[in-house]
Amino acid sequence: MSSNRENVERPPLFVQYTCFKADPAWRRLPLSAREDGREAFARVVEEADPDIRTYPYSAIGMKIDSDLLLWRKGLSPIPMQEMTSRLLQTGMGQYLEQTHNLYGFTRRSVYTKRPTTQEQAIDLEDRQTYLIVYPFSKTADWYLMSREARQGMMNEHIRVGHEYEDIRQVLLYTTGIDDQEFVVAYETEDLPRFSSLVTDLRNTEARRYTLRDTPIITAIHRPLREVLSLIG
Repeated sequence: MSSNRENVERPPLFVQYTCFKADPAWRRLPLSAREDGREAFARVVEEADPDIRTYPYSAIGMKIDSDLLLWRKGLSPIPMQEMTSRLLQTGMGQYLEQTHNLYGFTRRSVYTKRPTTQEQAIDLEDRQTYLIVYPFSKTADWYLMSREARQGMMNEHIRVGHEYEDIRQVLLYTTGIDDQEFVVAYETEDLPRFSSLVTDLRNTEARRYTLRDTPIITAIHRPLREVLSLIG
């Protein structure tokens, strides 16, 4: 019975990583106006839960064009678009500019028989301290190779990943609906160790077929109101 449940294909999740940059004028507003604006922003996030689950991150000091990153997941982009509109109309949202917006859908990998522990991060509610997310595209030559050749290189890639089982991964598919083909996100408690993982992955044969994997956005997970307070 358990194997049958594991083989059931669940509906894809729509997942979005949105970065915001605050206008410097925001920090010059009176304290009371900023407190009210932050609270209104937080309420919109909380009212959307559980239909849209949001995980907040601070990118201050990590990326010069990003102060706030929201990792959101739900079943459809439509209510997420409506939520974004409400956020931008709050007192704080009127001073925020969207600087990066990476999104896509989850689906089962064609290179593995079952999701690995790392890939199941999308289903977890506890978050690790650091989030690293970036767009990713393969070259045309990658897709013109045989299925067997690609599987062989991905086996090497997967083997390296298994040596870092403490680092979680989320892979989104976005071919045809945005400029990149995938969005890759990692969670870790150890940035130097994550850097070692990336170095090892770049030494694999599949690296020859990477077309694009920037910009890389790194942010730190904190409670929502703390993230907003850091902005000012």
